[in-house]
Order: sequence, then structure tokens, then C-alpha cells
Amino acid sequence: MAQAIKKQALGRGLSALLKDPDNDIKTVSDKNADKVVGNIVELEIDAIEINPFQPRSNFNEESLQELATSIKELGVIQPITVRKTDFNKYQLISGERRLRASKLAGLNVVPAYIRIANDNESLTMALVENIQRHDLDPIEIALSYQRLIDEIQLTQEQMSERVGKKRSTIANYLRLLKLDPIIQTGIRDGFISMGHGRAIINIENQDIQTSIYQKIVSQNLSVRETEAIVKNYQDSLKPKSASNPKTSNFVIPAEANKVITDYFGAKVEVKVAGNGKGKISIPFHSEEDFNRIIKLIKG
Repeated sequence: MAQAIKKQALGRGLSALLKDPDNDIKTVSDKNADKVVGNIVELEIDAIEINPFQPRSNFNEESLQELATSIKELGVIQPITVRKTDFNKYQLISGERRLRASKLAGLNVVPAYIRIANDNESLTMALVENIQRHDLDPIEIALSYQRLIDEIQLTQEQMSERVGKKRSTIANYLRLLKLDPIIQTGIRDGFISMGHGRAIINIENQDIQTSIYQKIVSQNLSVRETEAIVKNYQDSLKPKSASNPKTSNFVIPAEANKVITDYFGAKVEVKVAGNGKGKISIPFHSEEDFNRIIKLIKG
């Protein structure tokens, strides 16, 4: 929790820095620009305009209200990204749904990443350095990877080369961002580990995700125990196997077996399965014997 308070204070400090008209940051070479690049800044919502070229125009009101409720309880888990256009004026790059929901939640400020002119390489370096830090939680690392994808257009292969991590490792971090916001917060606050999150993400239903998360926290479950719960849930979704066919009480009478054996002049083997189906095996000892049996069958 202390870490979260420190970040919020830092965000407010940077916000005040950006409101200094005598030291307006316009490019990456300006004074204090290095403090902004790669960091979260708290911006006033009224200072942010929607990108007029945003292709998405329809937002589900019910979904927005649900996100607004989550933001009231947990805050904005994933900051928006904006472009600085003028002094204390910004244009939204990504996160319009989060911005709209923040307004619904009654927020006056929102955490944001700020892009400034010619900051591409500086931002890349800042994010790569950030990922290498040892005090970051898994969600912070995942968000840094996502920014490299969204804002720098790096592929996972390119990121692997830049940060010295396997592609599979990067993919595992990115998948955490698909978890319910409550679970992401739980990982950030240390209530559960990344291993727990990786197990839960295999379930698509977010209500089930949060139910399992609550069970992990309340019962202090290990990652292995969590994996078992997830497996049991997934197994319960598989179609039930067809019920066993009815068994048969059909039994070949010894007298019938003797009749068949006497008829063919050979020890005939008769087998009956539990479902009542069976087979008759007639042995023969030579071609002549075989032809004899064929004649008997033809009558």
C-alpha cells in the first residue's frame, strides 16, 4: 500500500511540474522531460480531449457503468495514454473507455502516460529500464510490455531482444492484463502471486475468476492448489460421457452349446459380452475340414 501512495504522490508532483508555464515541456530535450517520459502523471480530466480520429464510437453503457463502479472501488488500474498538444492540453491516444468510465465515476483526475514530441527512443529506453527493475510487481511489468506494443509498435520478438526475456515469458506477463481488475489489484498488492494469476487466467468467465481469487485469499491456497481448482472447474464443463449401455443377463445354455458343437463336429466357442452381443468361433483343422463345415452351413 505504501508503494501505491508513493506513486500517487509522484503523479501529483509531476502534474504540478507540467503546470509551470515558465518551464513548459514540449520536447524530449526540454528541462525535466526525463521525469515525465515513462512515468504515470495525474492529469485533470478536463484538460484531455478525445481524439477526433478515434475509430471507435460506440460504447456499451452497461459495460461502462460496470467499469465506473470498479474504478470507484479500485481506481484506474491501467493508465490512459495522451499526447501533449499545448500547455496543459492533451489529446487522448488510448484508453477512451477508461476515460469515459472515470468521468462516470466522478473523478476529476486520471492517471496517464504522456507522449511528447520526439520521445520515441527515450520512451523505449525508459520502459526497458523500468522492466529491469527488481521492485516492480507483475502487473507493472505487464503494463510496460503493453506500452511497448501499443506505443512503440514493438513485436514480442523485438521486445525479447530489447529486454533479454524469452517470448513465452513476455506472453505470460501480457496475459495477466486479461484478468479481472480486482485480481490485477490483488497481484499488485501482493495478495496473490503471478503463478496464481497464470492459473486463473485459463478461465474465461470473470465471475468465476473472482470467485476463485477470493477462495485463494481466504484459504491461503498455494499455486498448485489453485491449479487443481481450475482443472476441476474446466473438467466440469466438458460434456458428460454417454451413460453405460444396459447390461444383458443373456447366458448361453450349456445344452445349446452342445447342440452347436455336435452339429459342426468341432468344439465351437461361444462368447457373450455384457451388452448381450457375442460371437461364435468354429475351428477347422484342414482345408477338407473347412469345406465340410461350409457344406453344413449351406445345408
